[in-house]
Formats: sequence, C-alpha cells, structure tokens
Amino acid sequence: MIMMNIPTSKHPRVVIIGGGFGGLALAKKLKNKNFQVVLLDKHNYHTFQPLLYQVATGGLESGSIAFPIRKVVQNYEEIYFRLAHVQRIDTENKKVIADIGTIFYDYVVIATGSTTNFFGNENITKHSMAMKTIPQSLNIRSLVLENFEEALLTTDRAEQAALMNFVIVGAGPTGVELAGALAEMRKHVLPKDYPDLDLSLMEINVIQGAPKVLDAMSENSSKRAEEFLGKLGVKVWTNEIVVDYDGKKVSTKSGKEFLSETVIWSAGVMGSMVDGFQKEVIQRGNRLKVNQFNQVDGFTDIFAIGDIATMMTEQTPIGHPMMAQPAIQQGQLLADNLVRLRDGKEMKGFVYNDKGSMATIGRNKAVVDLPKFKFSGFFAWFVWMFVHLISLIGFRNKLVVFWNWVYNYLMFDRQARLIVRPFKKKNEESFKNHNQD
Repeated sequence: MIMMNIPTSKHPRVVIIGGGFGGLALAKKLKNKNFQVVLLDKHNYHTFQPLLYQVATGGLESGSIAFPIRKVVQNYEEIYFRLAHVQRIDTENKKVIADIGTIFYDYVVIATGSTTNFFGNENITKHSMAMKTIPQSLNIRSLVLENFEEALLTTDRAEQAALMNFVIVGAGPTGVELAGALAEMRKHVLPKDYPDLDLSLMEINVIQGAPKVLDAMSENSSKRAEEFLGKLGVKVWTNEIVVDYDGKKVSTKSGKEFLSETVIWSAGVMGSMVDGFQKEVIQRGNRLKVNQFNQVDGFTDIFAIGDIATMMTEQTPIGHPMMAQPAIQQGQLLADNLVRLRDGKEMKGFVYNDKGSMATIGRNKAVVDLPKFKFSGFFAWFVWMFVHLISLIGFRNKLVVFWNWVYNYLMFDRQARLIVRPFKKKNEESFKNHNQD
C-alpha cells in the first residue's frame, strides 16, 4: 500500500475531498484550529463556476475565474494540498484511497460538488456539451467559433443553419445566462467578425422541461427573464423534454425536432459521488444523506457538505439547493463543529440563511430575488455584477474581470474569442465524447 507523503501530527487529521466552495470555506475556517488538514482535489485550482458561461462565450479568459488552491492555503500551518483523484473511502479502516496513494483520517469531509446529469441518456451524454468545468467551457468556446468558420466553407443554407443553431437544454441560471451571452455575441460581435455570413440563419433555442424559465425563482423574475430573452431574439420552448440527440438532430417528447451541430446541456446536475458507501445512504440525485450536523447517515467521523449532501428537514424535504451559498455556509459551520466534536462539546445544527438568487440575461438585463425584495433590469444587472465580482478569489482576478467587463460594455466586444484548444468531432456524424472532467 502506497501512502501519501504527509507528515505525522499530534493534531487530529481532517481530510477534505474537493476544493470547491464548500471545501475551501471549511479549510480556511480550520486555520490555526489545531487540526492537520489534508485537502485533495483533481485540479490544482478552484473554479468560480458561476462565470463559466462567460469563458464559453469569449467574454473572459479561463485564468480570470480560476485561482490556485495552494495560494489560498499557503500561509496556513499544518495544511497540505495534494493533486489527486480519490477512488474510494474505506470507512471500516478510516482511510481515503486515491490514485496517488492512501491516507488515514480522523475525520473525512466529502465536498466533491456535482457533475452534469444526463439522466442515463447515452446519446445525449455522448453528443451534447456539458459546462461544469473550465476544460468543458473551453470546448464549447472552440466549437462555437469553429462552427462559424465551417459555415463560411459551405453554400448549403440548411447546413449553415445547423452550424449556427445553438440549442441550450435547461433554462436555469446557467442556461438563461448562456443564451443571453450568445444573443449579445450575435448582435454585437459576430457581424463584425463574419460580415460574409448570413447571421439571420443563426438561432438560439432554449428548451425547458418546466412550465417556465428560472423555475426556482419567483414568478415575476421568471416572466421578466423570458421577456428579456425574447427581446434578444432567443426562442424559448417550455414544457418540452429532450429525449434524444444524435449529433445532428434534437428530438423532444412532444415530437419537435431541431437541427443543430451544438447542443449545450444544462438541464440537471447530480452529486459527484465517491465510492465506498452503501446504497441506503445515497439519495435522489446521487447525493449522500446527512443529518443536521452534515454527518453522513450512520457515521460520526464522515461528513458531506454542499452539492453532494442531502440534508432533509421539514423545510427542505429534498435537501438544500445545489448552489454555492449552502456549500459555503455548511463548510464554515462544520469547521466550528469539528472543534466542538474534538473538544467533547455539543455541535450546532445547520440552518440555511437564504441570501437570494439572481441571473443575468445580457447587457443591462438581470433578475434578482432577495428574501424581502425582487427586482429586475439595469439595477439588478449592476447588483449581479457587484456580487459576482466580490465573490471571486484573488485581487488580480477581480481586477481582470472588472476590466474585461468595462471593456466589453464600452466597446461592444469580447476579447477572448480564441480557438486555443480546437475541439474535434469524432467523425462526420457525431462528436467526440468530451464530457469528462
């Protein structure tokens, strides 16, 4: 058995699996709390996922929404980061087994987040584009731009239309924001880049299985978002469920069909599970059942936070929303609870403080739902930008993103429309399976 090269310590060891919002919040709060902290992640950087769609549409470079994990924790005592793919947890022998070796733990925290849920549809999994990671966003950016380059090479208008028809499945914040960004590109950027293309053939179709867009937000915000999309020329199809995509044609349950070379799937997520648990603790959405202290059901030394955790209460019968705030708040409270648990004190139960939700739909257009206020339009757009800007990790990232936004706003341009890593189709009929992290 190969062991990770981690020094022994007189302090209890906390192994955190995942450097997302929850994992980093926990690690930072455990600073100087007399624990040895070992943070494992398959990437050496933290991704600010709410802005992935801007990378995909050329508004930002990937480096401006990523931050090195080692830099986050470099001034902390007794904290170690390892680049690793965790394979499973041996709960009986209290050890985490990864591709780089094995490590024993006193406490382990699973903060692996979520991955795209294709609901078991193999064709859709194979041919559509996911957008949960930076590499996937760069794939989308490359394919979008390559499609326009390819459209220049054909005189077949049906083929051109298919190359310039973008289908987004799912109208949550990700789908709505992506559709708005593509519509802004069509209006301000693409006519200058491709003056010899008939951009009237370009379509942006958003397909939503629910009766409304942004179905987790208020009725007013949903209606305003759909109005904004309509003004941008985005076609919204509600109460439509996509059942197949063969790389060329999208088919829905009602019989509608869309010819498209690019389908972006934002219709659902599921927990990014770690092996080692009985199926009894794995809940709907591939999430681990936890109690009010985020302890995995049946364990006192194994915790789960964020998207991977389902904390079912009377107020949250299906768990908390799979967003950044629940993960951050759970990570911060868990740090305090680990101190209490170590010291033999009673732990505090988690109560989610819902700070609201928001989505932007292009230039000067956004919707915001706060606990006591709901508003939309330019002020909501300004609030959206401010909240996302201050939430980024690192002064440089804040500065770069702010500068890019100012430039894009004033110049009606997107600087990062570069094909730096070409995305290749598998063959004439289908796309390469790209949905791995």
